[in-house]
Amino acid sequence: MTQSSTPEAVRRPLPTFDLKLYGPFLALAALILLGTLVNPVFLSPGNIVNVLTRTAFIGIIAIGATFVITAGAIDLSVGSMAALAAGVSIMTMNALAPQLGSEVAVVLVGVAVSLGLCAAAGLVNGLLVTKGRIEAFIVTLGTMGIFRSLVTYFADGGTLSLASPIRTVYRPVYYGGIAGISYPILAFGAAALAGALLLYRTRFGRYCAAIGSNEEVARYSSIHVDRVKMLAFALQGLCVGIAVVIYVPRLGSASATTGLLWELEAIAAVIIGGTMLKGGYGRVWGTVVGAVMLALIDNILNLTGAISVYLNGAIQGTIIIVAVLLQRSGAARR
Repeated sequence: MTQSSTPEAVRRPLPTFDLKLYGPFLALAALILLGTLVNPVFLSPGNIVNVLTRTAFIGIIAIGATFVITAGAIDLSVGSMAALAAGVSIMTMNALAPQLGSEVAVVLVGVAVSLGLCAAAGLVNGLLVTKGRIEAFIVTLGTMGIFRSLVTYFADGGTLSLASPIRTVYRPVYYGGIAGISYPILAFGAAALAGALLLYRTRFGRYCAAIGSNEEVARYSSIHVDRVKMLAFALQGLCVGIAVVIYVPRLGSASATTGLLWELEAIAAVIIGGTMLKGGYGRVWGTVVGAVMLALIDNILNLTGAISVYLNGAIQGTIIIVAVLLQRSGAARR
């Protein structure tokens, strides 16, 4: 008498809950519930729009950081890069206003300067990493100091302010919107959609993951590693430029403190969203959720007053450490 074989359906392991995939969304839901319990104003349309609008800066930068980190690198210069681009664009617009005459034309030039300067700065970072064979941490730590020092020099230790007529024309880029949705939110959504398509649906996205997983194997697989890394850093710079374009009309000024700790918030958003810090795996939608979560934490702190908002940086740093520990423990279990 032979023993009957176990059916295939029985032998299959039961599907397990993927914390890395769904964890950020569950955490976001928990934060929303907490905010609602803390203060009824939390879910008001005005507060939600305000939170998402303020999220746009870090969120767009974090989308670019997703590609860099997925490729196994890191960029610490994004906050200083934003400050420099904001300062240079303000100086350019103020200088060109008498010659061009049209405030709209002046603003368009300022936008082009922000995008071009940040993309070029990102490309320089990429060139130093790939051609100079220097660790990304060292390169971007150095350029972080250079960019911050330059904007401080241009501002002579003070503040660079946009001329009033230009600021009047530029203000709607931050404060305006369509159907109650502000332009920064629309820009954030467009950047997230473009980033998701690029990461999940193109060879560039797959190559970033392959390089972050194992750079040597990627080289043997005929992937142009240096080119992909340079493009990732240039994309990071372009995302910083977009953030600057929508940030400048908010305050109409730039100083040595502009963009301070933005790199910390961007990296936190990426890691919270499930992207592996060591590279090889990236999630754009997780990054979006991570950026929103950071903004919600700040918003809840403001609404409650239970914890000083000055401790927000400490909370973000703690979140980064906990997120990486969870990633490491998850990898160890596998």
